[in-house]
Amino acid sequence: MVEGVQGVVAAVWFAVAGSVLGLALLGLALLAALGLGAYTVYRMSDPADTLDIGIRIDGSRISVKAPVCPTDLVERVEVFDGRSEEPLWQATGPKTPEARRGTITLWQKADFLSSKPEAGPRRLPKELDVSIEYAGVDDGTGNVFSVSEVAAAHVPEGQYWTDHGPMTAQDIDDQLKCSSAGESPSRLQ
Repeated sequence: MVEGVQGVVAAVWFAVAGSVLGLALLGLALLAALGLGAYTVYRMSDPADTLDIGIRIDGSRISVKAPVCPTDLVERVEVFDGRSEEPLWQATGPKTPEARRGTITLWQKADFLSSKPEAGPRRLPKELDVSIEYAGVDDGTGNVFSVSEVAAAHVPEGQYWTDHGPMTAQDIDDQLKCSSAGESPSRLQ
């Protein structure tokens, strides 16, 4: 009888110890997953890794410049007001060499195979959230711009306003480390 009780106690002990060990391992796995998730979010939002795109406001004409390598092509542009999920404007299939190479005049219907709506808003919102996707890759760039800040910046001719001050189109492209063969790099330096 004592041996039977000892066997039951041993079985209970192993079951409890196994459960505690299992929970500890599960906790460690959960902690590791949370840590990896937090690191991923941190890296994705790290401003040091964000590429500048530029913007100019010349009266009613708004132009943006996205960084590109010689072989990169822009596929799609979307503009939001910074608060809504509905785009103010979206365009695909740039027709002009400039638009394909990242120099885009917003609301310029003739420069794209498809765009909607045809005209820009009567009044610009406080913010413009510009998103640009590249052709043939699952990649893009974008930024949110304060319209009043950009308009007040008085950016010199041939330059664009960025988060780091005025930059030329070449300066914006030079953020990418393009190979001498023109191959597209990872978008981040």
